[in-house]
Amino acid sequence: MDRNVQKIEAKKPLVPKRKRVCAYARVSSGKDAMLHSISAQVSYYIELIQSRRDWIYAGVYADSAVTGTKDMRDDFQRMLTDCRAGKIDMIITKSISRFARNTVTMLETVRELKSIGIDVYFEKKDFCMPKVA
Repeated sequence: MDRNVQKIEAKKPLVPKRKRVCAYARVSSGKDAMLHSISAQVSYYIELIQSRRDWIYAGVYADSAVTGTKDMRDDFQRMLTDCRAGKIDMIITKSISRFARNTVTMLETVRELKSIGIDVYFEKKDFCMPKVA
């Protein structure tokens, strides 16, 4: 009886890719209470990101005492540059209003980021709902 032996290669287990995650924080005033708030946000995000085994800490970008206008925020622009350079896989931010005050700007930015494979996660969903009479 003729026997053929077929060698079957063992598959290497797939190790899930760890996401490079950053956070964006912003306060709109330079007052002491607000500056404390930005410091607290930065600390919170550093701890949150570093506590996840499936994430790699990619930094916290923070702007203080500036409006939500995209072009006026240095760290926001630096974060977008790093995203375009492939250094970030996901952005976490407190709320939509911290990310952008202008709906059009927010949508354009999120769409651009999505098109290059970057997720944006808003912890607080602060959509304005119309009042029902």
